[in-house]
Amino acid sequence: MTKARRCSSGALLLLALQATHASEGVKLRPLPAIYADDKGSGLRQPEGVAFDGKSLLAVADTGNRRLLKYTIAGDQATPAGEVRLNEIPYPIKVQFGPQGDLFVLDGKSRRIARVSPAGEFKGYVQPAGDGQAGPPMPRSFAIDREGNLHVLDVFQARILVLDPAGRPQRTIAFPAKQGFLSDLAVDGRGTVFAVDSVGRRVFVARKTDVALVPLTGGMQADMAFPTAIAVDGQGRIFLADQNGDGIVILGADGSFRGRQAGTGWKEGSLRYPSGLCAGPAGTIFVADRENGRVQMFAVSE
Repeated sequence: MTKARRCSSGALLLLALQATHASEGVKLRPLPAIYADDKGSGLRQPEGVAFDGKSLLAVADTGNRRLLKYTIAGDQATPAGEVRLNEIPYPIKVQFGPQGDLFVLDGKSRRIARVSPAGEFKGYVQPAGDGQAGPPMPRSFAIDREGNLHVLDVFQARILVLDPAGRPQRTIAFPAKQGFLSDLAVDGRGTVFAVDSVGRRVFVARKTDVALVPLTGGMQADMAFPTAIAVDGQGRIFLADQNGDGIVILGADGSFRGRQAGTGWKEGSLRYPSGLCAGPAGTIFVADRENGRVQMFAVSE
């Protein structure tokens, strides 16, 4: 689909979704967006964001082939450094580990790299003693509070859970019927959520489950093509609707709680949102890819 056709269909869908959800339970209020580094150089097609739970935001500035860090205080973001590594030429997903290391998925090699807080490359994640045929093919990944790495392995239709040393701990099978699982998130209890872009629904696996099961039905009336998922400290689920230029909010039980949508360039509007994460004190950060920025929202009931 060309960009012109995508924008046209996205605008039509947006109007339909706004009409369908005139009354929403959860609201997103736009806060100042992040556009540049400390030298004034702009972001270019950012695809990933991560928050360390304290004050540090990391951005996969994909088009510029680098990682950026920002210190967050209230609604203000202050540049806190840049990381460029030959081993990560095309960063698309970033997560913080419990000790402050950054884990980064490279979109070219489809390998997950580990980067020290000082910006040093510490190697790629190599599952030890997996016993499965062939290495994992990560589409995405998430890290829980204990530092366990949950790898969305689309090649072998599973989520592979690795401990901090890279030893396989658990395998969660993909559901028998799914369109395409594109992202996952883990909450504070170890519950895993995965978003199906084609089926427009969310799957879940509790801590002892061996397979994903549906949390929602198909949400064709709510989303066009969701590609990213995040969970905040209150259990709310956020979905980046890439082709619908919006953010959908669900309750922990999968119930619809709200939608923020609006194709455009003004702050609060989105164009091709590609990643998101929950931040401090009821905020979320969205990698607003085609607007070349990170949009910050305050979440309110």
